[in-house]
Amino acid sequence: MKSMLRGVTEESKGVSWKGQEDQLHRQVTAIYSLLANLYGSDKLVMKAGKLDALKLMRSKILGERVLALQRLIYEDPTIDEVPESGDLPTVLNEIEEEIADLIAKKTVEEKIEKKIAERMQQRHEEYIKEIKIQVLKETNGPDNPYTLKKYAELEKLEHISLSRSALDTLRPSSLQQVVGQDSAIRALMAKLVSPFPQHVIVYGPPGVGKTTVARLVLEEAKKVPYTPFSEQAPFVEVDGTTLRWDPREVTNPLLGSVHDPIYQGARRDLADGAIPEPKPGLVTEAHGGILFIDEIGDMDPVLMNKLLKVLEDKRVKFDSAYYDPDDPGVPKYIKKLFAHGAPADFILVAATTRDPSDISPALRSRCAEVYFEPLSYKSIEKIVIDAAERLQADIDQEIPELVSEYTIEGRKAVGMLADAFGLALYQKYDTLKDARVKIIKEDLMEVVRASRLSPYITVKGSSQGEIGKIFGLGVCGFVGSILEIEAISFPAVEGKGKLRFNQTAGSMAKDSVFNAASVVRLLTGLDISDYDIHVNVVGGGNIDGPSAGAAITLAIISCLLQRPIRQDVAVTGEVSIQGKIKAVGGIFEKIYGAKQAGISLVYVPQENKSDIPSVLDGIKVKTAVTIKDLMDEIFIIQ
Repeated sequence: MKSMLRGVTEESKGVSWKGQEDQLHRQVTAIYSLLANLYGSDKLVMKAGKLDALKLMRSKILGERVLALQRLIYEDPTIDEVPESGDLPTVLNEIEEEIADLIAKKTVEEKIEKKIAERMQQRHEEYIKEIKIQVLKETNGPDNPYTLKKYAELEKLEHISLSRSALDTLRPSSLQQVVGQDSAIRALMAKLVSPFPQHVIVYGPPGVGKTTVARLVLEEAKKVPYTPFSEQAPFVEVDGTTLRWDPREVTNPLLGSVHDPIYQGARRDLADGAIPEPKPGLVTEAHGGILFIDEIGDMDPVLMNKLLKVLEDKRVKFDSAYYDPDDPGVPKYIKKLFAHGAPADFILVAATTRDPSDISPALRSRCAEVYFEPLSYKSIEKIVIDAAERLQADIDQEIPELVSEYTIEGRKAVGMLADAFGLALYQKYDTLKDARVKIIKEDLMEVVRASRLSPYITVKGSSQGEIGKIFGLGVCGFVGSILEIEAISFPAVEGKGKLRFNQTAGSMAKDSVFNAASVVRLLTGLDISDYDIHVNVVGGGNIDGPSAGAAITLAIISCLLQRPIRQDVAVTGEVSIQGKIKAVGGIFEKIYGAKQAGISLVYVPQENKSDIPSVLDGIKVKTAVTIKDLMDEIFIIQ
């Protein structure tokens, strides 16, 4: 370690001061990188702050950076003398010696701590085992007054229960009650209600009914005689984020594990005979039914690969160094589990809010894919109306529309109504008696204020025309949204104009601006270097991707030519330097986002014609080939 750190110093001998200074800079940078790996970047910054070395660390002066190193290594904030240029190699060598000693000390300490932890764990387990044996001998049985008291308390708790929660009450109990997912339901029915059901990955935003629909589809499949699902077919639900792979194989709730007799808590009668005990997991519990894994995109990759093996074999294998097949004391069921494994013939239904590209290709190759749609504001309104009826409550006429402005999730919409219902009931219970609860607008707004909710839809289309302003379209996950893009231009000193764009925008979005500059000159003959042009994405420019290129180009042309643009139109598409509009992704989601924002017409690239939904409700979609086509369509003739 010392020789590695000293290498840069030795290279500096016999070269000019300029070359030596560059090498010293590299040496200092290498030391800082080593410290960041040693302490962690965050801890290093915190330590520098405590030692008043943070400003020195970020200094461009070599001596000050070395002074910061001295304070960090020696943990002394009083060191304030900046080393002279000629002393820097010596100071750095001293620092490297200290770092080497620190690394060596840390390595030794970690080894000792690991050995101590292992020894303590072993002693603890032996001590606990001895105590258990002693207690059992003293009490002549597993129970004592203390355990019996705890048992009585537990039994008492079993007789106390609350009514179902509002969400349980309002959850759809049949497929007919599910709103806004007709195509997804049909697709899932085709995959599962079949003599040959398939594994399925379900994509969609949160709160649109993925779990509920999967459970209800299984109930429908049980009623059909030609499906392999029996009336007892289980529906086992688990969250993928809670499943982790244990390299020690001590526990695995998904696949199952082996409880070895000494270390992993096998039953006492088995442990006494040194017999390991296999514990089947959820895949076996789901045998003959459906295993539903929510948020599978966040599941441990190693555990994912093991799950794929189970999907192929339809069994789970167990292994243990303690298992002896010739031991006559091994029960039959344990022999069978070790010899043949546990059955795990189930249908996997995996749900995720992630993009398909984020899901393991190996899993996707084994599964059919079904997409759930984001809920429209009309669907949210229907959910609210249905929920109010099931709550046996009356609501103001504007409440469904008001709820749809604050959420696109069915679960959250129901939750908002349930909160408003509880508030109205609490405030008016004494006067209501046997009358139905009336939920008014103020009840809902109080829930909105208490939950710190803000309107989901903040941009609305209009029939007015504006210069230099246009609506683009973006996608985040499975939800499309409106991008409000504006541009303004001013004459500049000839040939010295500047083009500005959001600093937080990604590189691909910035490339779209430069492509737009070329197209502007091609179509208008104007040189943007003669203008100061500022392009802005309202609400923040944290965007990336080329799909806003066409919208940006039209906004720039509009401000240069002073021609207004229709504000009931949204545009998506990548722009080439020849003025052509190229295909982009997320067309379905973008159309959805435009409809939510009150846009009546959307222009998409001609190459995306096949991606346009066959059923369009309340919105028109047209295609375009070039920017010139769009100029003729959306620019208002004055």
